Amino acid sequence: MQIILASTSRYRQEIISRLGLPFEAVAPICDETPLPGETALDTAVRLARSKAQSLATRYPAALIIGSDQVALLDGQQIGKPGSFEKGVAMLQWMSGRTVVFHSALALYNSANGRLQETVGITRVTLRQLTEQQIRNYLTREPDALHCAGSAKSEGLGGALLQKVESDDPNALIGVPLFDLISMLNAEGVEIL
Repeated sequence: MQIILASTSRYRQEIISRLGLPFEAVAPICDETPLPGETALDTAVRLARSKAQSLATRYPAALIIGSDQVALLDGQQIGKPGSFEKGVAMLQWMSGRTVVFHSALALYNSANGRLQETVGITRVTLRQLTEQQIRNYLTREPDALHCAGSAKSEGLGGALLQKVESDDPNALIGVPLFDLISMLNAEGVEIL
């Protein structure tokens, strides 16, 4: 059965490629705006499901992987900053604090309509950062502006972090890989 990753994120593609299975990465059709009153957990799950199911018509006999990540601090969802100055402000707010990342995963079998879902929770404590350190980081890691809160743990972003608590280190990068392996096994896909 064909495997589709409903994402164009190179980080998610890299994680999925570790499994050694052929797959195709395709942009999902999904509005990622949180709904009013929606919790971070509910937003992440809804978006992962929506991304996976959005490609079902195009791929009627495939296993479609959808994933989404929402960060939460002080009861507020933290999105992607989109601009340098917003990235600075977000990291200043997060500096020295613990942020909870909800990494939702959905595997949709478009042939039979079976949907499997899970959420990986990662608690990330950032170091106490100066404004100059934040600006240096964002200048050297411009891709971080496309990550929740500009907190990209890969590469130089590791210098932002003081502590990471998770059952699956891949979840912070965007895909709870351990759960994905179990989901694929449930669909008859042998990894080993």
